[in-house]
Amino acid sequence: MLKKTLNDFKLGWVVGNFEPSLIKTTDFEVCVKYFTKGEVEPAHYQRIATEITIMVSGEAILGDLHVVAGDVIQIDPLEVAAFEALSDVALVAIKYPSIPEDKVVI
Repeated sequence: MLKKTLNDFKLGWVVGNFEPSLIKTTDFEVCVKYFTKGEVEPAHYQRIATEITIMVSGEAILGDLHVVAGDVIQIDPLEVAAFEALSDVALVAIKYPSIPEDKVVI
């Protein structure tokens, strides 16, 4: 058994083709992220990867969608999305395949 904290990883990314990683794989990436109300991520897209965001708690704007706890969003390659936390937010993101250089910030 191994115990770590999210602080042991870069930006909450715990699985993928990068270090540190619990499982180093090119197949997919997994992260857990927390945002405080008002926090934003700039508009961006993935060239190749598909991203799935699972809203665990809170409320946000993701792309042109209003999302709340329980929502599951798929963002396809080349689809542009920005993020704004309307409340404190917890989410899980899964990207496949794992290509760390795939993200393009606009």
